[in-house]
Amino acid sequence: MTKKFFKHKLLLDENFPVRSYFPNLNSRFNIKHLKTDLHLSGLPDIDVYKLAKEKGQIIVTYNIKDFAPLVENDPGGGVIGITPNLQPEQIDKKLTALLNKSTKKSLLGKLTTISGEKYD
Repeated sequence: MTKKFFKHKLLLDENFPVRSYFPNLNSRFNIKHLKTDLHLSGLPDIDVYKLAKEKGQIIVTYNIKDFAPLVENDPGGGVIGITPNLQPEQIDKKLTALLNKSTKKSLLGKLTTISGEKYD
């Protein structure tokens, strides 16, 4: 049985490139940028996390270490941490691939990381 496609909702942290850098993600998923779309900047990480939870969004950020404690044991939120050495094209490809194979709940309550490492 094939699993049903789920259109994930993402919130790009303010330190992340704007969503126009990610054409594949934009065409398949619901993406908002904290600063350019929601016009919010300078929010503490805890408030960004609470906002994303309320809206059913998964946070995408370079700021992995600060968001990691927030997501621990919290099934309502999720964070995808991206290592800063990846170019936007690589992020677009890797993040789209991850989300395409992820179910609605598979990323919640977790810190998922995407790095420049290549796996076979």
